[in-house]
Amino acid sequence: MKVFINKRIPETGIHKLKEAGLEVFIPEHENLSYEEWLIYCQNSDAILGVGGEFKYNKDFFDQCPNIKMIALYSVGFDHVDIPEASRRNIPVGNTPDVLSKATSDVAFLLMQSVARRASYNFQKVKDGHWGGFDPLHALGQELYGKTLGILGLGRIGFEMAKKSKNAFGMEIIYHNRNRNEEAEKELNARYVSFEELVEQSDVLSVHANFTPEQKDLFNAPVFGKMKNNAIFINTARGGFQNEKDLYEALISKKIWGAGLDVTHPEPMSKESPLLELSSVCVLPHIGSATIEARTGMANIAAKNIIAFSKGEKIPYCVNPEIYKVN
Repeated sequence: MKVFINKRIPETGIHKLKEAGLEVFIPEHENLSYEEWLIYCQNSDAILGVGGEFKYNKDFFDQCPNIKMIALYSVGFDHVDIPEASRRNIPVGNTPDVLSKATSDVAFLLMQSVARRASYNFQKVKDGHWGGFDPLHALGQELYGKTLGILGLGRIGFEMAKKSKNAFGMEIIYHNRNRNEEAEKELNARYVSFEELVEQSDVLSVHANFTPEQKDLFNAPVFGKMKNNAIFINTARGGFQNEKDLYEALISKKIWGAGLDVTHPEPMSKESPLLELSSVCVLPHIGSATIEARTGMANIAAKNIIAFSKGEKIPYCVNPEIYKVN
C-alpha cells in the first residue's frame, strides 16, 4: 500500500509505517501547489495529511478514486467532507487525546499573556521603550476568582478548565452539545446556554469542533453582549471569530482583550490592526507544537494507517459509521 505524507513528521511515525511494510512517499520540497499535491494523492492508496490548506471535498474524491483512507495529522477535521468520505466508505482518522494538554497549555498561556499585556510589554523592551515607572500605564487584570466560560468542554477544554481552576480558583461554566458530567463532578462546572456563556464569562475560551454553520459565531452582536472586562481566547479554529468585529469590539472597549492561536485566514496578515493593540496576543497556531505532542500525533496517525492496511478498524476514526453493519 502506498502512503503519501505531504510534509515531514517525527521519524517515529515514518519508521512505524515502513516497519509495517508500507511504501511511504514524502516529496523533497514541502510547499506543494494544489496541482502537485493532487498528483501525489492520485498515485497513492492512503494519505497522511499534514495541515489543512487543501480540502478533501467531493471534487477531491472524484479526482482521486484510488484513495482508500485518510489519516489526519490533527484533531480537527473541518477541512474534510466527512459525509462524502463516508458515502465512499473511506475512513478518516485523527489524533485526539495526545495533544490535549499541549493545546490547553497554549490557551492558558494566552489567557495570562492577555491579562497582563505580556506581548505589548515585551515589545516595549525590544524597542527600547521601557521608560520609567508609571502607576497607571497599560495595567493588566488579575484572574483570581474570575469566571471561565468554555465553548466545547471536551478533552482540551477540560484541561484548560482544570488548570484555570487549580491555578486561579476560577469558576467554570460551559456550553456543549452534550453535558459533561465528569467536569461537573470534578470541577463543579456549570452548564449554561450560549447566551449565558457570553454574558457571564470573564474569560471565554473556544475549544469546540468547527463546522461551517459556526462561521463568524463570535461577531459584533455577540461581542456586544460580553462583559467589558472579558478576554476572548481561541485555540480551536479561526473561523469562529469575525476579526473585523473583534477589532471593533476591542477598540470600542466592549471587551477587554483577545488571545488567538488561530486566525482567519492563516497566516494572519502582518498588517492586521489586531496586532497593534496592547491587549491582544496572537500566536501562529502552535497549540500542538511540543516534541511530545507532535511525536504522539505521528504515532497515532501511523497506527491508523497500519490498522487499515491490515483490514482492521482504525482506532481513531472520525466517521466510525462506515464500519456499522446494515
